[in-house]
Amino acid sequence: MRSLNSAIPALVPFVVVTAAAELAVRQGWVRAYLIPAPSSVMRAMVQDSGELLGAITATSISAITGFLLSTVIGIAVAVFLSSSRAIQRAFYPYAVFFQTVPIIAIAPLLVIWFGYGTRAVVASAFVVSIFPVIANTLAGILSTEPALRDLFRLYGASRKATLFMLRFPAALPQILTGLRVASGLAVIGAIVGEFIGGQGLGSVVDVARTQQRVDKVFAAVLLASVLGLALFGLINLVSYITLRRWHASEQ
Repeated sequence: MRSLNSAIPALVPFVVVTAAAELAVRQGWVRAYLIPAPSSVMRAMVQDSGELLGAITATSISAITGFLLSTVIGIAVAVFLSSSRAIQRAFYPYAVFFQTVPIIAIAPLLVIWFGYGTRAVVASAFVVSIFPVIANTLAGILSTEPALRDLFRLYGASRKATLFMLRFPAALPQILTGLRVASGLAVIGAIVGEFIGGQGLGSVVDVARTQQRVDKVFAAVLLASVLGLALFGLINLVSYITLRRWHASEQ
């Protein structure tokens, strides 16, 4: 019941906007070739369900794989960067590179380097989603309470023990925040990669665009949004399980 009550405020605007869009298209206030009626989008999802199901499966595999890679490698890079200020100054600008270079500009290069197919799409999802993991993990590790660091140092704790028993647990809320951002970006990266070199929802959108199937484009975009929301919800669940007993954000 509590979950239903929390979902109702979010469902109300969705229902209102959907009903308004349906009315606007049916009354001719908005041209259907610009914004299709929601009923047309649902009809396209049913009629092309086989193709869309295969597409969202391919996109999900690529996005989740890229997200997992960015999680593991991003946290490892952040731990490495946190080891000294000199290392941060030397290598952190290269981490920023992944955030500043538009993925659409390097997507063709990914196809050249990794070949046409899933590997290029996974690489695209990885490149887009790794920076939030690095930035948030590094910020969390570096913002550990100084008094606690001094206490660990007073008791002769090793750097490894301090990292895994103090710094990393203290950084967990910010790490999960980075993962929330990265989960959505991984889906975006996968879609962009599929525009250039893969099969999936990105490919469906590109083909439907050339066919002037705006309803199918919206159906694919809706499924991509659902995938992003599912990943975001999964991270929220992990955050609730791990933080609910001791952190104010989940209490």
